[in-house]
Amino acid sequence: MAGVEGVHPPGEYPVVVVGSGPGGLQTAYALSRLGVEHAVISQDDSPGGMFRKWPIFQRLLSWTKPDAPYERSSREYEWYDHNSLIADEPELRATVAAQMNRKYMVPSCAEMEQGLVAFAEGGGVQVRYGCTWESTRQEDDGYVLVTSDGEYRCRAVVFAIGVTDPWKSPIPGIEDVPHYADTPREAREFQGKSVLIIGKRNSGFELADGLEPWARQIFLVSPRPVQTAVLATATVRVRYFEPLEDASWGGGTFALDAAVERIERTESGGFRLQAAGTTRPGPITLEADAAIAATGFRTPVRDLRDLGLGTVADGRIPALTPYWESTTLKGVFFAGNTTQGAAGLRKNGVGSASGTVSGFRYNGRLLAQEIAKRLGMKQKWQELGRDEIVPFLLSELRAGPEIWTQKGYLARAVYPDGSTGIVPLAHFLDHCEEGSIAVTIEMNARGDIYPVTYRRGREEIEERDLEPHHLNDFGGAEYQAALESLL
Repeated sequence: MAGVEGVHPPGEYPVVVVGSGPGGLQTAYALSRLGVEHAVISQDDSPGGMFRKWPIFQRLLSWTKPDAPYERSSREYEWYDHNSLIADEPELRATVAAQMNRKYMVPSCAEMEQGLVAFAEGGGVQVRYGCTWESTRQEDDGYVLVTSDGEYRCRAVVFAIGVTDPWKSPIPGIEDVPHYADTPREAREFQGKSVLIIGKRNSGFELADGLEPWARQIFLVSPRPVQTAVLATATVRVRYFEPLEDASWGGGTFALDAAVERIERTESGGFRLQAAGTTRPGPITLEADAAIAATGFRTPVRDLRDLGLGTVADGRIPALTPYWESTTLKGVFFAGNTTQGAAGLRKNGVGSASGTVSGFRYNGRLLAQEIAKRLGMKQKWQELGRDEIVPFLLSELRAGPEIWTQKGYLARAVYPDGSTGIVPLAHFLDHCEEGSIAVTIEMNARGDIYPVTYRRGREEIEERDLEPHHLNDFGGAEYQAALESLL
């Protein structure tokens, strides 16, 4: 899908979106539905170019259930489809589910890419493909993006550029270890070998899951233990539990909690790792035929650091406000999985789902609304009568996809005038007026799921945890009574 002549030519726009992955497409779609003039540019030649490269073994980590308790065209179905983008029009929903062949509950990269193409084409999301962002200038009234096609001037810029630059931990000798991004695409190349994987997060377990049918032995090493209780209800659990099961039953996989001190090549061409145990103290020495650094990625921010961009996570991710604006560069926003740079409250140590499509698709919609507000465009909020509030909130607690997917990060808020919308919980707690209420779905460190209500009083916010339900059905009498007490 090559660039179209005349689509978003260089010039001046209120907003410019950089990137045509799911974050960029979602934000551009939402901006267009709000009537916000904008341009979208992308160095790729079609939507979702990242999925032509990663995951390495070409199947995603997050699941989609093709048939579910709700129809695919409904808003509630989003809870069961963690890969499709969200839309106002029923025919644009569940575009990834429509591509899946049902052999797996997680789509292949090709199915994901086809779903994104269908969303972009059906939603009329126009992109100037083959246009590379090269550098940035800050001016009094906004920013200038220098690109391979010319200069774009804008008041606000949304970088939907992913977390895609390979990053290695500062471990002596790791420079000789291939990064996850350089892993051979054919898992059969590891047949009969012992493999050392540095890292026990998504990419590490994805590699272990793909290599299990071929490798003789697999070692996964990182300092922190795997939180299986949290993973049990996470969208990425499908990749974690097969290697963990293999480790438990003695199948040749080991998930070791250890701080890596150094790694070096052996005379036979393999690798030797020296580490110190963390949960079980003591020195650890491992030798393997092959090694892979599954140590993560960083956002390719180019020259934004020179303009003063603040970062978190060892400088790998921009530091963001609850509405995904840079904490140090006003008017610079981020979409897609970079939105994990807004930490949220992290109650019980549980973070947001902003690192996955299932979470950041909602961020893209709210980000577009915030930009429209900044540009002086009036917000259209749904309004509820007093008798409608409790039934509406009960329905949200039962199947509201935003608060179910972005647990503890997004909230359903109702304001004193009856207006209601989805907002970042941290923003609500900092800025809501007296009489405002909100509900969320939250999860603790044990993996228990339960509703929480918030009410802004005259001087403080009253927070109340409600009881879990064995079927996660929060529409019963006890929940109704709790909501009525808010009013």
